[in-house]
Amino acid sequence: MRERHTEPVDVHLILRRDSVDGTRVLLSRRAGTVYAAGLWHLPSGHLDGPHEDVVGAVIREAEEETGVVVDPADVRAAVTVHHRSPGGGARVGFFFEARLWRGTPRVMEPAVCDGMQWYRLDALPTPMVAYCRAGLDAYRVGTRLAVHFQQPGDPIAYDPTADRLRRVPAVGDADPVPPTAVREFTERAVGRIAEWSDASWARADSRVWRAHGAAGGLWFVKIHQDERFHDRETSAYRSWVPRLGGAAPRLMAADADLRAVVVTAVPGRSLHGAVHPPDVERRIFRGIGALAASIHRSAPARRADGACAGLESLERLLDGVRGHLLPGDEDFVRAAARQAARLPGLDLVPVHGDLQPRNLLWSDDATVRVIDFERSEHAPAVRDFVRLSDAWTGRPDLRAAFLTGYGRPLSRAEEEHLTAASARDAVSGIRYGREHGDPELVERGRRTLARLRA
Repeated sequence: MRERHTEPVDVHLILRRDSVDGTRVLLSRRAGTVYAAGLWHLPSGHLDGPHEDVVGAVIREAEEETGVVVDPADVRAAVTVHHRSPGGGARVGFFFEARLWRGTPRVMEPAVCDGMQWYRLDALPTPMVAYCRAGLDAYRVGTRLAVHFQQPGDPIAYDPTADRLRRVPAVGDADPVPPTAVREFTERAVGRIAEWSDASWARADSRVWRAHGAAGGLWFVKIHQDERFHDRETSAYRSWVPRLGGAAPRLMAADADLRAVVVTAVPGRSLHGAVHPPDVERRIFRGIGALAASIHRSAPARRADGACAGLESLERLLDGVRGHLLPGDEDFVRAAARQAARLPGLDLVPVHGDLQPRNLLWSDDATVRVIDFERSEHAPAVRDFVRLSDAWTGRPDLRAAFLTGYGRPLSRAEEEHLTAASARDAVSGIRYGREHGDPELVERGRRTLARLRA
């Protein structure tokens, strides 16, 4: 009969302090004759016995090691890690978070601790206990359960080339890592990946991950929902996107069978939901206009072979949203499409196809950058103004700033085509949003129709 596991239980406290320069956590440096002397670690310890629960234990350890008092009501479960050391001993660690406490942290046990300091969660120190680092890495990306089984010969200190962290997804979680074949493809392209984190939008067809290289570097890995999106994005990256220079990512590798791409990361924060002062907003929209002009001039224009998208396909879109539009919306959309059909076709240029705030980044060097080219194609330039126009609704100063950056006003024919394209996109968005549970798309479509009709 096999011997049952009698693994120790330990507790770790993540004292968390948020500020303008990021999230910081308190670490202490082990000293003396203790295990892992000289390495940074969280305040931690073992349960005193069967009379003590894990919450009581972490509160006791916090006071004994740092002098702070944490109320039980302020303790939050962070992550649980099943750990095995290089020597073969296994244990289960409960990591807790506290954002409120009484007292100022200080070294309370100088015989076993010779330093205590706040570190940014995204810039942890070295050397650090690998077990503790695994718990913090899992916590940082929202994992609730992780396995960290080290191998004989692994160092006690964290080493990105021997990272044994394995995150266990919870019920309802997005995939924390891509499928095995995609991970192997990525590592063949850019080297070993030490950390994966999900970067998808909250919808079923979005599958994007951040990949942190073991030797440094950051990439994004995407699996396209179908071959059309994969072909569009890879074609753009291999043709006109390089002409944007540092304003766009660079394609590192693509696999048509996996429908996967690996691209570089670019600096900046998403403009989706961002709030800036009016003068900064105008500067941003001038930058967006200049970027749009660069996109549209990145390859020679082609003559259009037709005026606009067919009315038959528009009717199919309307069939899918009938009952979800306001009275008069259908007639307006048809009238806008007929008006555009009577106009001469516009030249076809490279377009992003989904130019909107969530695909635009704004960085500290006042540069606008663009990501996500899976909807790119050759189309009239106004195609890229459809979703941007929602962002400047009610703000003529932002529209003017955009056109200043773009370098010219729109012609009357472009304005007519833009109205028809915006109406069509609104109907498409309402339909797609209802079918895929995306309320933001539905609301934007309704808002666009109301704006156009006004």
